[in-house]
Amino acid sequence: MQNELNLPQTSVSIPAGKSLITLGAGCFWCVEAVFQRLKGVDKVISGYAGGFVENPGYHAVCSGTTGHAEVIQVVFDPKTISLTELLEVFWATHDPTTLNRQGADQGPQYRSSIFYHTAEQQQIATNLKKQLNEAGVFDKAIVTEITPFSNFYPAEKEHQDFYNQNAAQPYCQFVIQPKVDKLKRFFAEKVKE
Repeated sequence: MQNELNLPQTSVSIPAGKSLITLGAGCFWCVEAVFQRLKGVDKVISGYAGGFVENPGYHAVCSGTTGHAEVIQVVFDPKTISLTELLEVFWATHDPTTLNRQGADQGPQYRSSIFYHTAEQQQIATNLKKQLNEAGVFDKAIVTEITPFSNFYPAEKEHQDFYNQNAAQPYCQFVIQPKVDKLKRFFAEKVKE
């Protein structure tokens, strides 16, 4: 299946009236936990995108040699939550000013990235990034890469729905929970009941 830019499409089924965006913001466990809680988000799948190795596994991607980023694919209802709103949450819940790093996680697999599926997504992301930089919202310039979607490989089963299945783990408590708390504090009206 190809889209309007003639880019490869994911194997994720996108129901009529829904949209898809692929986002990387560090460890996919963190990003998945945030986006699962948003009204209008129907599905979040953790995986790997943007690299040159076919069917990579977690350990290969973590080596930083596959070109892939840890990402999530978000199937959402644009009538309930717009791409602009999703990207506002995206930029607010990670540090988009650090190159290839989020907290203690380092390497190109943790890069801040938006893999767009349509020309409209590209325009919205590029314009919003420019506006945030011009407004000086962050102390440094946003380094988030905005690139065409090229591939997506779902992560292994143990990486799906990770926070919801492992909330008591120390990583979840100390790294993911603060991001979820920030979401609830700053975007309360967008959080599912």
